[in-house]
Amino acid sequence: MSKVNSQLVQDVLVELDASSSTPLHRQIETALRDAIHTGRLRHGSSLPASRRLATELGVSRGVVVEAYNQLVAEGYLHSTPGSYTRVAAVAEQAAPAPATAPAPGARVDFGYGRTDAASFPRAAWLRSLRRVLTEAPHDRLNYSDGYGVPELRTALADYLNRARGTSATAGDVLITCGFAQAVALLAGVAARRGARRVATEDPSADDDIRPLARLHGLEVVGLPVDADGVDVAALERSDADLVVLTPSHQWPLGGVLPAESRNAVVRWARARGAIVLEDDYDAEYRYDRAPIGAMQGLAPDVVVHAGSVSKTLAAGLRLGWLVLPPHLAEPVAEAKLLADRGSPAIEQLAFADFLVHGEFDRHLRRMRPIYRRRRDTLLAQLAEHLPGWEPAGIAAGLHLVVWLPDGLDEAEVVAAAARHGIRVAGLAPYRLNERRSKEHSRQGLILGYSDLPEPRIAEGVRALAKALAG
Repeated sequence: MSKVNSQLVQDVLVELDASSSTPLHRQIETALRDAIHTGRLRHGSSLPASRRLATELGVSRGVVVEAYNQLVAEGYLHSTPGSYTRVAAVAEQAAPAPATAPAPGARVDFGYGRTDAASFPRAAWLRSLRRVLTEAPHDRLNYSDGYGVPELRTALADYLNRARGTSATAGDVLITCGFAQAVALLAGVAARRGARRVATEDPSADDDIRPLARLHGLEVVGLPVDADGVDVAALERSDADLVVLTPSHQWPLGGVLPAESRNAVVRWARARGAIVLEDDYDAEYRYDRAPIGAMQGLAPDVVVHAGSVSKTLAAGLRLGWLVLPPHLAEPVAEAKLLADRGSPAIEQLAFADFLVHGEFDRHLRRMRPIYRRRRDTLLAQLAEHLPGWEPAGIAAGLHLVVWLPDGLDEAEVVAAAARHGIRVAGLAPYRLNERRSKEHSRQGLILGYSDLPEPRIAEGVRALAKALAG
């Protein structure tokens, strides 16, 4: 069969057969109709002007107009005088199949490690963006050094010194794309300087320091954690070159490292020539206790302070920071520059403006009572429906741990909850070592509450109790 013309127009292949007895306008109709049915032409797509399509196909404009008019009459196309002809909504149009079918969603998800995204201060952030786009110097839009824009480094040093008790100057601050990059940069620099072993709390998060340290050839060892945070005696025996701690609110158990233990960690680091990485992941959210100052303020020569907006504003902003001792600042900045040529300038400048205008403080003051009410609801519901469960780490943060009564296996509880549409997480995946002591083998769950309204929390706890009863 000989073809007169075959032309790809606006991503639509229209083939005309000169030898066919089917009129040309019918062939165009069929080609476009098939393209709509198969999804090659999606709803809202613009078709080329009739004159242009006629020229491309080598037919008269009247042939294309007749085809378009027929498809408009059938409801496949929508035409407005003086505008483009577009694909109309077609109920039977095939939707692209997902690569993998999504798993059924949980009815209530007690997930942790996230903020209430619906509470992001959009209006205030937009004001900062507008000011930045209007007022920022032109050279801020060029490539920067590995440290970050000076406006944000200055604003962060002022904020952290005031609110977290750090001892920082703008020259000590380096901007990262969140905590994960901060860990990756520091682990890489430590490895290149001869570090061989990293110590981390046990249990602890399994998605940052552990895989990143191993990526750089560093051995990872776990340090036992109790209600007062990390076991300092175990740290002193660890032979580690870098230790990662969450001293203000241990993740996930919630302990606060006492002053004497902090001093012991600093003495160890100085004697060993080691680095302490302080992960200050959610210290802004406290409910039943006085503020706990950052360790970096105690020993800025050996403690690297790391923070981000992931637990305060939004993880999607990808903004974090390091407060570095002078001997680490330059090599970490060089590593950052090699990694990505610097974090996005507009977001950095917007956050600097957000800090300077007090919007960050206002946002935290607004969110603390909201999160506290959610925590209180979770505690009340647990006490009513699961009275044998023991909450821990409740004084701060965006989640709590609940210890299970003897005889309950956390894996079985997680599975039973899932069958009732409730997502919870057990502690076992976050432990590095198996221990025989009762304290370190207790079965427990991590329950996040930050993005769950109070009625959903109550519904989730009731469903959890029902799952265990049935």
